[in-house]
Amino acid sequence: MKALTPAQGFTSFRREMDRLFERFWEGDWDRFPQIGEWTPALDMVEDKESITVKLDVPGMEPGDLHITFQDDALTVRGEKRTEKEEKDKTYYRSERSYGSFTRVIRLPASCETGKANATFKNGVLNIVMPKVPAAKGTEIPIKVT
Repeated sequence: MKALTPAQGFTSFRREMDRLFERFWEGDWDRFPQIGEWTPALDMVEDKESITVKLDVPGMEPGDLHITFQDDALTVRGEKRTEKEEKDKTYYRSERSYGSFTRVIRLPASCETGKANATFKNGVLNIVMPKVPAAKGTEIPIKVT
């Protein structure tokens, strides 16, 4: 294969960068948080009896959160309001997130939503949802003949 001249190499590099930016802007931007939104971190754990979801929502109160179930999906919505900014202050760093969020979590098994229990302590929302009996699974013994 023949080596590229510097000008040809730069042209090739520029074309690749153009393609990269074109693909970047064609992305599915609706799935990313918008300005004024943030996404709390979560853990989801399943055992034989239930599914547990824990969300980190520091600085929020239980009244700021709204939990719903629909079609084997758990939706948690909330809004973390900004503190009143004081005039004549110089901010050197502002990293805390504020605004609304929506997390839709597809559950790995059907749950008895009427028996779900949500607790809130130290900025962590803990939702425990018992699985429906069919979702718990049934062990079938193997008979040796």
